[in-house]
Amino acid sequence: MGQLTRLFVISRVFFMVFLISGAAFGESSPIVPASPETTVLSAAPDDVVGQAIQAVLEPLKSAFPPLLTARKHQRVDISRVVMDFYSHRNYRAAWTNGRDVTQLLKSLNDTQIDGLIPEDYRIHELAQAQLAMQATAPTPTQSAAFDIALTRTYITALLQLRRGKVDPSRLDFHWNFDPVGVDPREDVNSFFTALDDHDVARGFAQAPPQEAVYRSMREALAQLRQVRDAGGWPKVTEGQSLKPGMNGTAVAQLRARLTAGGYLATPKSKRNDYDDSVIAAVKKYQTEQYLGADGVAGAATLAALNVPVEARIDQVRVNMERARWLLYKLQGTFVVVDIAGYKVALYRDGQPIWRSRVQVGKPFRSTPVFQSEITYITFNPTWTVPPTILVKDMLPKIQQNPDYLAANRIRALDREGHVLDPSGIDWYNARGITLRQDAGPENSLGQVVIRFPNDYAIYLHDTPHRELFAKSMRATSSGCIRVENPLQLVELLFNDPVRWNSEGIQKQLANGKTENIKLPVKIPVLLAYWTVDLSKEGRVTFKPDVYGYDSPVLRQLNLPSKLPALELPGGESTLVVTGQSKP
Repeated sequence: MGQLTRLFVISRVFFMVFLISGAAFGESSPIVPASPETTVLSAAPDDVVGQAIQAVLEPLKSAFPPLLTARKHQRVDISRVVMDFYSHRNYRAAWTNGRDVTQLLKSLNDTQIDGLIPEDYRIHELAQAQLAMQATAPTPTQSAAFDIALTRTYITALLQLRRGKVDPSRLDFHWNFDPVGVDPREDVNSFFTALDDHDVARGFAQAPPQEAVYRSMREALAQLRQVRDAGGWPKVTEGQSLKPGMNGTAVAQLRARLTAGGYLATPKSKRNDYDDSVIAAVKKYQTEQYLGADGVAGAATLAALNVPVEARIDQVRVNMERARWLLYKLQGTFVVVDIAGYKVALYRDGQPIWRSRVQVGKPFRSTPVFQSEITYITFNPTWTVPPTILVKDMLPKIQQNPDYLAANRIRALDREGHVLDPSGIDWYNARGITLRQDAGPENSLGQVVIRFPNDYAIYLHDTPHRELFAKSMRATSSGCIRVENPLQLVELLFNDPVRWNSEGIQKQLANGKTENIKLPVKIPVLLAYWTVDLSKEGRVTFKPDVYGYDSPVLRQLNLPSKLPALELPGGESTLVVTGQSKP
């Protein structure tokens, strides 16, 4: 058996087995299947390659259930998309133009600029197969196997660029960010239209998010790789704090590191003094890294400065993946809580019109990542103490201080809601007790709560603990989101300058009644987790991974995609696209 024949017999058998086992990759591609409404051509193809494609795919139709319309958490099956693509085009080959294949190989190699791994797509094997196709006249069966492999790789890469490689619902079973408002069938159709137009590169250009924040991360990734290839950032000796007025080798290292990061201008001559320019640069770096901005390069600042550039590359890659999951959601009017950034923003027509600092859940009581819709506002709220807080926080305080409840205006209620005398309760065996704090300025929820339905009893609210907003690291709550300026947000959410202006809100608060007021329009709210930021200068900066969510995403991102191999008999293959990529 000749080399070319062996190559395609092996690949055809492998591909058929993979199709039958089929939905593996579909589980990690966040697109719902296409609608069954399109008419399928049923006539036999009129060319021998098309007949060979049909011979491969037609027997496999029974392995798949009927196509379904979009449903919550439903995920695409790539094999189903490939089969339907050929079925709708009467099994006509898609890759008859060699320039299309060359464009595909180059575009696959260029996925590294989006933080993906080109070798995921087996470009060496595809390139070697292309050379073999050019060297010897292939049989129809060989051409069919190659065509199907190219199509599967093409749609796999584009869907990963469009919606992400990693399935976030596998990392977080609470994940509920569905692609509402974006029809995934349009994505798939646009990709195949680009192929039919012999403009494969256009398909790859259109697939990733087009927002400016994504472009900035892509640029940052390229710059960080340049730093890596040049040897990385200068290291700064750790072990002692570097302070204004100091000089010496460690300060010279600090200067070099700040200069390399763009925080300090390149000096005309070598210096090792900790002057005002270094103080300003350190403060700027500390602010961007969510560290206390005191101008002193202490242990935390030096540790952040010495994070290897390879780790920062991975951090950008992880957040580019999150962008592919979420950026399609950011349309119209919506609220975004940036959990790792301790901030909240209201967007209107896609532009931020209001921002505020927030406090989020402690790492052991983390604020969950999910989406919902803000539906109503509670003025002058009471606070019913959640069971976990009651057991872990409240009971020890009550046991130590019998006057704790009275001092904090908290009532004890039985199962029927009757108020109990605290002195008659055995607080070391408190069962069937509910604690409820009266409304008022010192209520744990403050003056107002912004409500949205969810399974976690999470909401945005005011707080009497305003001193904590001055901290850089604000993972201080029990899971809910404390907002620094909640009344401003309430006014913007109502968007009613006549009734619900600042004066109207104050009047509502002044009556002292606990009252729920529905918003005239539901406002989407997204609780998201990002560990990179954009500085005012457009520079990508890095946040602490307060909940440790980056590592699981990175592990999945680095796993190979489940694509069938084009096994090459004998010898090493030669890649026809230039360059070896690093993740």
